[in-house]
Amino acid sequence: MAARPTWQGYLRLSLVSCPVALYTATSRSADVSFNMLHKATHNRIRMIPTDPETGPVDRADIVKGYEIEKGRYVVVTDEEIRNVRLETTRTIDIERFVDAGEIDRLYWNDPYFLTPDGEMAFEAFGVIREAMDGAGKIALARLVMHQRERLLALEPCGRGLLAYTLRNNDEVRDPAEFFDRIPRAEADPKMVAIAEKIIDQLEGPFDPGEFNDRYEAALRKLIAEKEARHGVVSKVEEPKEAEVIDLMEALRRSLGEGAAPRRQAQPRGGKKPAARKTPARKRAS
Repeated sequence: MAARPTWQGYLRLSLVSCPVALYTATSRSADVSFNMLHKATHNRIRMIPTDPETGPVDRADIVKGYEIEKGRYVVVTDEEIRNVRLETTRTIDIERFVDAGEIDRLYWNDPYFLTPDGEMAFEAFGVIREAMDGAGKIALARLVMHQRERLLALEPCGRGLLAYTLRNNDEVRDPAEFFDRIPRAEADPKMVAIAEKIIDQLEGPFDPGEFNDRYEAALRKLIAEKEARHGVVSKVEEPKEAEVIDLMEALRRSLGEGAAPRRQAQPRGGKKPAARKTPARKRAS
């Protein structure tokens, strides 16, 4: 079954525009979720709204409230909320282009695929995509979707465009609040040298297929065994508690027990192989 677009409208770069469709680039369908059942009947439990003083509450008597301080609320009606909602726009209007390095990784949010919507859009979409690819920049645009204004970062990806929603400034915490607590200290150069060799041993390509959620896999195995009425259920083996040992000794031990290098050693004076070109995604620091 073909995926349904999250949003449909137009992509515009100055005077060039074309109809486009926006699709979510990720899926949560593989996640294992549970329902709450009655222990004896296995009927699904209904969540009944309850007032701690008067008991069960009819949904018609429920209103929305924003807590301004402990125990004090500002009550807002559905009509008042509707009056301040933004109308969904029909255009992704590119406002500027920036280097990918200018966007802090903290701001990157959810990914989407942006594609031409219909054969009539292929030519104009291709012009915009090729021009963006040649510029090597990230396009910034605004979009109102689901009554919320979102900032989008667009970049070429394959034959289409990859669109990321960017978090607002007030959503991102200042790293200094956390990192400034770390005391300033010069690392031992010998330890750093050993750590660098360990990093070199573990160097290799990124293959997302190698990194699966072992907890989700264990849950699915548990469910399958329960469904088949098997009595033995395997568990994910928990890591052993780390021993407190000398840091230099730990580094040396890691270097000695490290896996064989995943790339061939280069002769002295030789050139390293050229890095594979990948889309300019999340390269900001």
